[in-house]
Amino acid sequence: MGASLKDVAALAGVSVKTVSNVVNGYTYVAPHTREKVEQALAELEYRPNLSARNLRRGRTGVIALALPELDAPYFAELSRFVIDAAVERGWTVLIDQTDGLADREREVLQGIREQLIDGLIFSPITVGREELAARTDSTPMVLLGERIMDGPTHHVAIDNQRAAREMTEHLISLGHTRIGAIGAQENPSANTAHLRLAGYRQALEAAGLPYDERLAPPTASYHRADGAAVMRRLLELDEPPQAVFCFNDLLALGALRTALTSGLRVPDDLALAGFDDIEDGRYSTPTLTTISPDKAHIARTAVELLDARISGSGRGGRPAEDDGQREVEADYRLIVRESTVRP
Repeated sequence: MGASLKDVAALAGVSVKTVSNVVNGYTYVAPHTREKVEQALAELEYRPNLSARNLRRGRTGVIALALPELDAPYFAELSRFVIDAAVERGWTVLIDQTDGLADREREVLQGIREQLIDGLIFSPITVGREELAARTDSTPMVLLGERIMDGPTHHVAIDNQRAAREMTEHLISLGHTRIGAIGAQENPSANTAHLRLAGYRQALEAAGLPYDERLAPPTASYHRADGAAVMRRLLELDEPPQAVFCFNDLLALGALRTALTSGLRVPDDLALAGFDDIEDGRYSTPTLTTISPDKAHIARTAVELLDARISGSGRGGRPAEDDGQREVEADYRLIVRESTVRP
């Protein structure tokens, strides 16, 4: 058994209440007394009992993170940052995979083991503002991604449209006038795809370049195989593209494979860019030009907002009325690598 507050109090020659005040960061403790308590804490290697503390507060110390695909590198990397930020607060993270299915996402909205978790960080793909408004579960929640904008809860995302426009402008600045896009989707709920396509089209229009639907064919999903398949279609056109902007890095890695096996040199014959800055793209040959969302900032901000909501509510209760919805725009960078500019 580890040392208790009573053990520390006995060694320091103070009351248990004084030790508790020091452990909990209260300022109204005399410096000499605080020093004695801190020495006793160090000597006894005292560790706070987070479970007991959470129980006193009516909490479990567990939050949930619900994501579409755990094996997608972007979400895997984001999960790590969420866990890091949660551990700093003494929280355990329960991770759930929805596969982007509407029924699974509705289940998440209506409660993941309500008595087990204190809060939820959720990245939806299919459910929208209507389902969110109909939510009956009172667990505090923060949203990630682009699916539900301006909803009744805190939300963290980057400006996908502006980022996609910047990437397309980068390709145009290299002298390319026939630029393809891999990642367009016909599904009305595919907000990420729609925003990135809109940014791509804005850049073309601003440069006086026509939008050609043949250069932005629909993409079934955002995996490597989809990127490889759509790139084959683009290369079969009578006038294939000079550059291709892929809406995530997995699509770009698949497209890169098709380009190289077709005998093309990247970037000499074809410039190629992605989105998400996953680790694989930093080690591909050539390395991948990409949009790099600040995943650490996204995760840290989501955890901070959730902490505020949990602290502002009782166990499982809704936040106070003045804790209104916040839209937080996270940072990103355009990183130029070998797939668009030869070093």
